[in-house]
Amino acid sequence: MKTPDKLPPIAVNRKARFDYFIEERFEAGISLMGWEVKSMRAGKAQIAEAYVYVKDGEAFLYGAHIGALNSASTHVDTDPTRTRKLLLNRRQLDHLVGAVERKSYTIVPLELYWKAGRAKLEIGLAKGKKQHDKRNSEKDRDWQRDKAQIMKASRR
Repeated sequence: MKTPDKLPPIAVNRKARFDYFIEERFEAGISLMGWEVKSMRAGKAQIAEAYVYVKDGEAFLYGAHIGALNSASTHVDTDPTRTRKLLLNRRQLDHLVGAVERKSYTIVPLELYWKAGRAKLEIGLAKGKKQHDKRNSEKDRDWQRDKAQIMKASRR
């Protein structure tokens, strides 16, 4: 049986990888309304300013922006930045709560994508980077780019 090609992500939070060391990754479902699913299929979602918080043993996505389409129904109240519940199992939630409360980790959204027709959010358990860590990341990224250019030029 032929496997379908991987769909491109709906939204990616590139800033999270720059600002945090990602220790663990989890896949969470998202509780959405119909108009939000249609907007995400049209590519009108952003998670750059979003963050995840845990309250009363449940995880919520706060600050994600899913813009409404022009064809959205007039009788539906479309709030693009509403708080959305994340769907995780109890063991994952307990692990996240323990890490956030005891070890001062942060939960950041990394990528929003489709999986088997359902919207999924990849979240990461992360530690914040200091300024010198960010400079090292930039230096490594610059070196990788320069190395690739040198290798490409040497092949000619």
